[in-house]
This record gives sequence, structure tokens and C-alpha cells, in this order.
Amino acid sequence: MATTAQLFEEPFDADEYIERLAWRTPGGGSKGGAEAFDPKKLLEEFVNHIEELKQLDERIQRKVEKLEQQCHREAKEFAHKVQDLQRSNQVAFQHFQELDEHISYVATKVCHLGDQLEGVNTPRQRAVEAQRLMTYFNEFLDGELRSDVFNNPDKIKEAADIIQKLHLIAQELPFDRFSDVKAKIASKYHDLERQLIQEFTAAQRRGEIGRMREVAAVLLHFKGYAHCVDVYIKQCQEAHVKERLEETRHSDVEQYLKNLYDLYSRTTALAAKLTDFNLDKHTFLSKLIKNIFSCYLESYIDMERQYLQNRSGLILQRYYDSKNHQKRPVGTGSMQELKERIRQRTNLPLGPSIDTHGETFLSQEVVVNLLQETRHAFERCNKLSDPADLPKNAFSIFLLLVEYLCVDHIDYALEIGLSAIPSPDAKNANLYFLDVVQQLLSLRFDKQFNDHLMPLISSSPKLTECLHKKKEVIEQMEVKLDTGIDRTLNCMIGQMKHILVTEQKKTDFKPEDENNVMIQYTTACSKVCAYVSKQVERVRRSMDGKNVDTVLTELGVRFHRLIHEHLQQFSYSSMGGMLAICDVAEYRRSAKDFRVPLVLQLFDTLHALCNLLVVAPDNLKQVCSGEQLTNLDRNLLHAFVQLRVDYRSARLGRHFS
Repeated sequence: MATTAQLFEEPFDADEYIERLAWRTPGGGSKGGAEAFDPKKLLEEFVNHIEELKQLDERIQRKVEKLEQQCHREAKEFAHKVQDLQRSNQVAFQHFQELDEHISYVATKVCHLGDQLEGVNTPRQRAVEAQRLMTYFNEFLDGELRSDVFNNPDKIKEAADIIQKLHLIAQELPFDRFSDVKAKIASKYHDLERQLIQEFTAAQRRGEIGRMREVAAVLLHFKGYAHCVDVYIKQCQEAHVKERLEETRHSDVEQYLKNLYDLYSRTTALAAKLTDFNLDKHTFLSKLIKNIFSCYLESYIDMERQYLQNRSGLILQRYYDSKNHQKRPVGTGSMQELKERIRQRTNLPLGPSIDTHGETFLSQEVVVNLLQETRHAFERCNKLSDPADLPKNAFSIFLLLVEYLCVDHIDYALEIGLSAIPSPDAKNANLYFLDVVQQLLSLRFDKQFNDHLMPLISSSPKLTECLHKKKEVIEQMEVKLDTGIDRTLNCMIGQMKHILVTEQKKTDFKPEDENNVMIQYTTACSKVCAYVSKQVERVRRSMDGKNVDTVLTELGVRFHRLIHEHLQQFSYSSMGGMLAICDVAEYRRSAKDFRVPLVLQLFDTLHALCNLLVVAPDNLKQVCSGEQLTNLDRNLLHAFVQLRVDYRSARLGRHFS
């Protein structure tokens, strides 16, 4: 590993650095990697690396000293520049003070002059404005609007300002004398207000933001300003929503659902902000949103379910196509239930065994994609569903997840895995079901249920139904897992039995030449132990937690039963009995790999039983009364003693009479 300064950048962890160095050293890792652990190579690498670190430290120190010298030199130069700038700044500050005094003096004179001019000009402007309004008022009084400002559409802003002021003046006039003119002013007021709103709407459609701002500023002084806000919101929503949704509603359902969720979320967020600013009542905004989205929300859940069905089916089909696999039909109904019951009570394979070529037909990517699609569906459901329909809609989405993930993918993989388990008497069987178990245990989808579904149904009757469905699905999987593991263990025992039958000879335990036995244990024992070791390791890789102990306990008990029954099929000479003890000792050494006290205890007892094959006849009673054998059935002890070739000649049976 090259030693550079970049390796020590923050955050730096010394332990991690040393561990990485050791790992990259051939023979230096904790597990050794491809080579066995070699402390000399690791020490040599550490010594060389320490030398490299010293050289790196020297280079860095020289660079630091050089940079320090440069820093001191530049600091002196900078100090001189700062002093020069300070002197220049003092001169500039003095000039600024003098200029500020002159400006203050001039400003005082200007303000005084402005006050004098304003005192003269303000009354004059008021008089001019009053005269102008009286002129326009006379036109309304005469009933003929001759001024260009009321007839020219381009001067609507000026006309609005005039009519708004005349409308205020008219409110103060007595009704009996000025009823006609008040009505005419009011009519013109409403007419201009309507024109301004129309102009605002047209500008909005054209996308002219500046014109909209200008018209809104004029309408601000009119009573219909609130209506301008309503028009703006409605126009924004209707034009934008229709354009975004209609173009994808039938051509791209996925994009349609995303757009609907996005638009509805942003609209409700905007309504909440408008409510905070007191621009309108919340009930009106809710009604407005409902009118805009009602036609889309009514059909939402149907489109959601249809999309989820199509998308989930496509995900599964693409996966099976990538495996060049044609899905096999899985039986349903009463026949399938009957098979399940038979399978639970027996170890019989229901149907012919198939060869999956090591494929589990379980995919982490498929599971993630299905959970991802369902999570998005739950999010949309929460936002787009009516509160009264939310639990029902969420439950329907959950059922689709169960159908496609649990049934069509996981349960199907379990069925294929069960079908691929060979019969116990098969030779050289490949046990791929444990690979299915390993992948299935790595799939975690409880988080989806708790984080996304539970909040939507927690306060509704659908909660009980959901929990029941979840429990039912999990129990069905567990039953098939238990069945598959049980049949797999039977296959393992079958393989061991096949080895014992083919490799164990009767002459192993009754050799022709008692004085010329050179082996420590039999070939059959050696091969069985090697096979057991591989299977124990395979079980540990495939499972975790208490599952490992449970399965290994069952395998160990069956392993012990097989060896126990196997040993009872032979007759043993004195040397053959010693060899049997050696075999059982080797079996017991394999039993230690299980790390299960019960299994080790069983083989300890079996080892003690094998001592009965070699013990002197006069010591049989003493051995049978030993700590490990005293609690065993006398018939069992007697059965083992009967396996001795000298049983009849030495009249060993009298010890059990």
C-alpha cells in the first residue's frame, strides 16, 4: 500500500489503517485470505511500512519548514503594506469628514427649501384634483361620458383610479337628490371591476406576469379584489392540472399517477399557505380543490391497483425471462391443501423431483423493486384517498403486495425448492433448498408493513384483517420452510447412510488378522465425517440466530440415530470393537462442530456404549454402572453386549439376567 499524505486526511482511524495494511499483506489478514496467516510476512511489512512513514515524515517536515519561512517572509511584506494602507486610510478619512460636513450643510438647506415648496404646492394639487373629479362627476350627472379616459380601453387604469374615487365620494351624497348619479357611478364601478378581472384572467392565460401584477395593483382598491385571488387560483389549477394529467392519463399510467400525486400535494400545500395568510377561508379552498381534482380522485384507486398489478407482473416476468424460466403452474384449491397436509405429516415428495441447476428463483432485486412500487403506492394512497376510504384502499394495495411478492415470487420459489429436493435414497444429491432458505431469511419486508401500511389502517377495523392476513402468509411460508428443511435433513441422512452402506464392510469390525490393523478409523467413518462437516457449515451459512441451533440440533439427533443403528448391524471382535470406538470418537469430534450440548452428550453416551464391546467380561457390571450408562435401559446395554463375537462363549448374558 503506497504511503502518501492523503492516507492521513481527517477523519483518520489508526486501527482501521493498520487493519487495512494487514489485510492487503499476503498472509496477513485475520482469516488469511487465499494464504495461511504468516506473522513473519506481516512483521516484515510493518517494519518496511514504518520506514516509509519515517521517510514521509521527514519530507513533510522539510516542506513545513519551507512553508514557515515563506509565511514569515510574506507576513513581513504584508505588515508593511498594512501600515501604508493605514496611513492612506487616515488621509482619506479626514477628507471624508470634511465632505460629509459640506453634504450635511447642503442637505439641510435643500430640506428647508423642499418644505417651503411643499407648503405651497400641496394645496394647489388638491385643488386641481378636486376640479378634475368635479368635471368627471358632471359627466355622470349629465348622463353622457365624453372624456376619453372612460372610452379608451388603453386608459382603463386611469379610469379605474377616477371611478374608485368618485365611488367613495358618491357614498357621502344624500340618496334622494343624487340617486341617479350614484347608480351610474356604481354601474361604471362594477363594469370597470369586471373588465379588470377579465384583463387579469387574459394576462394570466398569456403568461404576462408583469401585466397581471399591474392589474392586481389597480384591483387592490376595489371590493372585488378577493375575486381576483379566486380567479387566479382556479385558473392556475384548471389550466395546469388538465394539461399535466390528460396527456398521460391513458398513455402512461405511471407518470399519470406521479403527476396526480405531485399536483395534488402542491395544491394542498399552497392552500395551507394561503389559509395562513388569511387570503381566504379554508372551506372555500377545499371546495375549489375538490372541484378541480374530483374527476381524477374518483378513479384513482382503480388506476393505482391496475398499475400496480401490471407493474408487479412485469417485474416478475422480466426476472423469470432473464433466467430463461417458464413458470410452472402451482396447484390451488382442495387438491393443493391435501398435498400440503400430506407434506406436513410425511416426508414423501409429492410429484417428481426437478433439477433447478442451483437456481433459487428468489431475487433480492425483485423484492426491492416490488417493495419500492408498493411504498410509492402507499404514499399516493395516503394523499389521494378520501379519509373514509383510506383503510380500505391501503388494504387492497397490501393484498396486491401479498399476491405478487409473497405468493407469486416467494411461495413459488419455495414450491420449486420443495420440488427440487431429492428423495432420501438419491445418490450424490444436490441440496439447493438451503440456498432458498438463506435468500429468504435475508429478505426483510416487515419495515414496509410497519412504516407505510400500519399508519394508514391503525385506527380502523382493517387493522385486524391485515394482521390476520400477514400472520396467515407467514405461517404458510414457515410450514413450507419447515417441510423443506426436514426433507433436506432426511436427504443428508440418506447420503450418510449411502456412504455407510457402500463403504463399511463387515470385516472392518471383525478383521481376519487381529494383530495387523493399521488404521485409526474406517474409510466409511472418514467420508461420513467429511460430509457432515460440509453440511454443518452449509447450515450455518444458510441461517442465523436460533434457527441454526434448532436445525443443527435436529440434524445432530438424526446423525446420532443413524450411527447408533448402523453400529448395531455388525459383530465386533476385540480389535474390531477398538476400531468402532475410534470411529465413534471421530464421529464425536464431528459432533463438536454442531456446538449443541445435546448432540455432544448423545455421542458421549454412544462412545461409552462402545466400550462395552471391548471391556473384559468381569468388568461389564462396573462399566454398566458408570456415570454415563447407569441411567440407560438395561435392554439397550444388553443389545450392545450381544454384538461381541465372544458373547456366547464367554457367557456374557449372565451379567444382565
